[in-house]
Amino acid sequence: MTSGFPTPASAMDFSAGRSRTRCRRITPEAGHALEILGHAIEYLADEMMLERELISAGNARLQAVQLLMALNRQVYFECPEVPTFRERCQAFLRSHFA
Repeated sequence: MTSGFPTPASAMDFSAGRSRTRCRRITPEAGHALEILGHAIEYLADEMMLERELISAGNARLQAVQLLMALNRQVYFECPEVPTFRERCQAFLRSHFA
């Protein structure tokens, strides 16, 4: 990641293309935060396009979008992963036949 903002370790495999698809249990609070962050990102991106701003490393709106995207990832990756069907079956079998 070149944005200069921290990326959670759980996101690393995703950015490298080695991620397996995992659902996350998103709380209402996290869902609301993701919605607000998404709207803010979309608004700033639209403003950049409407004003035909040059996209450069020093562009304040671009930096704001990158910051909001990093926060969005942080909120998302802090939500717990939902165990897969296989993991649930293995846990059941371990607990009943150990």
